[in-house]
Amino acid sequence: MTDNFSSTNWSDLNTFLAVARNNSLRGAARSLRVNHATITRRLQSLETSLNTRLFDRKPEGFFLSQAGETLMISAEKVESEMLSVERKISGRDTKPAGIVRVIVPPAMLRSFLANELVEFTRHFPEIEIDVEASHSYSDIARGEADVSIRMAPDVNDDLVGRRIIQYSKGVYASKEFLRSFATMDPEKHSWIGWGEDKPYHNWVKDTPFPTLPIRHKIFSNALQIEAAKGGLGLSLLPCFLGDVEPKLSRVPDTEVIPSNSIWILLHRDLQKTARIRAFVDFMVAAILKHKPLLAGRLESTRK
Repeated sequence: MTDNFSSTNWSDLNTFLAVARNNSLRGAARSLRVNHATITRRLQSLETSLNTRLFDRKPEGFFLSQAGETLMISAEKVESEMLSVERKISGRDTKPAGIVRVIVPPAMLRSFLANELVEFTRHFPEIEIDVEASHSYSDIARGEADVSIRMAPDVNDDLVGRRIIQYSKGVYASKEFLRSFATMDPEKHSWIGWGEDKPYHNWVKDTPFPTLPIRHKIFSNALQIEAAKGGLGLSLLPCFLGDVEPKLSRVPDTEVIPSNSIWILLHRDLQKTARIRAFVDFMVAAILKHKPLLAGRLESTRK
């Protein structure tokens, strides 16, 4: 295998890494944005050139063979070098043009950030945005995104970026639910759960109603909002979501609860790239424009 490694092209190695990380051809095709046939052809080409089987094909997916495990070590080194070169070359860009790939929490897109992204494209018509709405942390080091906007208490990645602002959460429910809530009854009133396995969790004790039970499991801000609108129970939501939903009200006489911070992150090799710098600077200012909403200070103005 070693004798033929030097003749292996980067596309085949990149395909090998994608299959290994996704344990499937279809997953690799999605991650590389090519079709299934391309992945199959590249993998066959790589195994033929190296004269070895790189994966054990099992009903539950593709798993590295012993030879594949050996190649994985070298392939990741090659990947690191290739991505470093790509970042340094793109880092020489002086004109704000091209594609910016960004991963954004769905909750922020549902609230105010979608409009700000549209506004960004109006200011920079030569920049295209490739937006993925996800709670997962995209691997910027592997080039899966250029910029990551995160909602998190802290960030441990070896990335360049900044903490923009801390946002707050509030307790929300439908108006109908609140009419019966004056006499709080654990038999009738409960929290909408976030999908945890245990009936009580740390976040409940920090709320104004720490003794109310948690019922149901709904791990999505959008679905939590719909459930709360339907009268299912109390929901602990970011104020930038709850305060703008006309069919929900913040529970009277409750205070907002400080929550996570909003961060914007990028790889250090991209910090001087014009299109990335333009996007980061614009988004920081755009997010800070919504400081009252993020801090939970708009509730009284919408009634």
